[in-house]
Amino acid sequence: MGQVVLVTGVSRYLGGRMARRLTEDPTIDRVIGVDVVPPRDDIGRAEFVRADIRNPIISKVINAADVDTVVHMGVIATPVQAGGRMSMKEINVIGTMQLLAACQKSASVRRLVVKSTTSVYGAGPRDPAMFSEDIEPKHAPSSGWAKDSVEVESYVRGFARRRPDVTVTTLRFANFIGPGVQTPMTSYFSLPAVPVVTGYDARLQFVHEDDGLRAIHETAVADRPGIFNVAGDGILPLSQAIRLAGRVPFPLLPPLVSIAGRAMITTGLADFSPEQVRFLTYGRGVDTTRMREILGFVPEYTTREAFDSFVRARGLNTVLTPDRVESAEQALTAVLTSGGARA
Repeated sequence: MGQVVLVTGVSRYLGGRMARRLTEDPTIDRVIGVDVVPPRDDIGRAEFVRADIRNPIISKVINAADVDTVVHMGVIATPVQAGGRMSMKEINVIGTMQLLAACQKSASVRRLVVKSTTSVYGAGPRDPAMFSEDIEPKHAPSSGWAKDSVEVESYVRGFARRRPDVTVTTLRFANFIGPGVQTPMTSYFSLPAVPVVTGYDARLQFVHEDDGLRAIHETAVADRPGIFNVAGDGILPLSQAIRLAGRVPFPLLPPLVSIAGRAMITTGLADFSPEQVRFLTYGRGVDTTRMREILGFVPEYTTREAFDSFVRARGLNTVLTPDRVESAEQALTAVLTSGGARA
């Protein structure tokens, strides 16, 4: 008998694509997609079950279907997606706790794959050039999705200790980017005038959405226990990324950056959290040796190639006219001057 895989977060872009991809695998008999709202996009032959992972009912779903593999993609990156920061934290942390409790009680679950993020390393001036999976963060994240992900990983490690018979794989992804995925970073680079911190040029890494989904797929069908950084080869300086996207940098002094972040969230220009501001100030690099040598995964796209695919798909590498640049700068200045206050 083939696998029965449960995927959380299938109403969102990556979760839906993951469910559809798994239905195309002949070694998998059944794919069950779980979320609180129906998916808007095609999830292939996956069966959708409307369920909230914060509710113990998720245990009934797992047991009724004899699920043997759980792919957890239900951690939300922005408050906008969840309807507010409080709801976001409940879904991310409480939801993960309930999901793990259900897996712990299940006699059928044998494999757990968790989509995490390299944001758990934080970002700051004392960071190493490259974070390996064993290095503790020197500037641990203190808010938002990154902090939630740190808590999620701690619960996952506890689950692995309690259920050593279950293969647990945690994939720490660099920022997803590509033709279709929507993230705070894609919104940021889509701004005609892109706010940057004067005197800094952050180091960026990306993983192409296709590579990221392939990594999850491969670990969902094979035992690869452990924690792995997943990113495309190479580093892309922020200044170069802005040029490649045909955008114009909008320099800000460090004291103004937090104001800019709040203003952009309030006005809907981009989801620019404090952790995102720190990342775009200091950047982050991760070592992917373990990904290649132990996980056995090699991305098809480098960081630069993944970013280029995003730029081409969004049509961003067009020449901005002086009038458009001036208009964008004036609009951003007005937002910052008002502090993000709405009329």
